[in-house]
Amino acid sequence: MLFGQSLFQSVLDRLDAEEEKSEKNETAHRIRGLNVSFAATVFGGEPAAASRPDDAYVDNLGNDIPSPEPMPPEPEPKEPEPPVMPDYLARTSREEVATELEISSQTTLQSLHEKRRAFAKANHPDSVAPPFREQATMRMMIANQLIDEAIRRLAR
Repeated sequence: MLFGQSLFQSVLDRLDAEEEKSEKNETAHRIRGLNVSFAATVFGGEPAAASRPDDAYVDNLGNDIPSPEPMPPEPEPKEPEPPVMPDYLARTSREEVATELEISSQTTLQSLHEKRRAFAKANHPDSVAPPFREQATMRMMIANQLIDEAIRRLAR
């Protein structure tokens, strides 16, 4: 801070003082600031004939400017059709899920983990439509129970 002013304020004061000096010495018209466009300011302060930005293109378009065609009306939104439940989600009994998993006495621990991942990928409740999540949850619970029982039998 210089003498109780910030550096920025002192620069602004100096620029104002220089501008006042140059205004006293200036005789011709001058463009001041950024609020006046160059096209609108000519000597004598008269606005140019084409002071509007779109006037520069009128010669190219001709006198008749076509109006845009009206947009066609949007069709009525149709009621979305209810989702159809996949057939496999209807199989929620323990025997049906066990048949899908194909767990046998020769199944290894690694293959049981692979079966769990594959079944979850195909049947996870988050991957089905909301009305069918209950069936998917039931299938996942049964599959996890069957695989957990098979893992316990292997551990014996």
